[in-house]
Amino acid sequence: MDVKIDKSWKNLLQDEFDKPYFEQLTNFVKDEYAKNTCYPKGNQIFEAFNLCSFDNLKIVIIGQDPYHGVGQAHGLCFSVNEGIAHPPSLINIFKEIETDLNIPYPKSGNLERWAKQGVLLLNATLTVRAHNAGSHQNKGWEQFTDAVISKISEKKENIVFLLWGGFAKKKGIKINKNKHCILTCGHPSPLSANRGYWFGNKHFSKTNNYLKNNNLLEITW
Repeated sequence: MDVKIDKSWKNLLQDEFDKPYFEQLTNFVKDEYAKNTCYPKGNQIFEAFNLCSFDNLKIVIIGQDPYHGVGQAHGLCFSVNEGIAHPPSLINIFKEIETDLNIPYPKSGNLERWAKQGVLLLNATLTVRAHNAGSHQNKGWEQFTDAVISKISEKKENIVFLLWGGFAKKKGIKINKNKHCILTCGHPSPLSANRGYWFGNKHFSKTNNYLKNNNLLEITW
């Protein structure tokens, strides 16, 4: 696995890339991609970092692992390629934005537009085998993304972390609450959302209010 990642992140994370666990992870991923269909494409594994540089970072959204259906995953959590049907969680995200900010439901489920404004759309696990959810968990990715979150917490200030669901909330222990904004709620999946744990969280307006209050440019969701 050739780590093709934005220079600002490479400088920050080089010590992780040099650790033994990352070498083992690299070997696992190379083997999986050689023997099986895996997502996202190899050149998109670090796409979240390449579209949102460390210098431009304002917001972190944490997902679990990539979509495992054909043509869906492209390296950004909750996001799908152009022309792909919106998965249920993404539908609920857009519905919440609709009611929270009175923004029309978008045609495209591609969230590159967010990433380019400073939103890091980070899956805890960056790869997956086709049609096999969670197949690349516990191989080292979680250690790597924990390190990413810790370094963001340490090196930056006034970052908004959106932690949706129990899995993302566990990642929150890496974040310094005194210098960052942490917003939590249930996962946008139908199971959680239909029980009342998602809709009405107003995370998108709250995020923009926090950015505005800290003299930062708001996100066009």
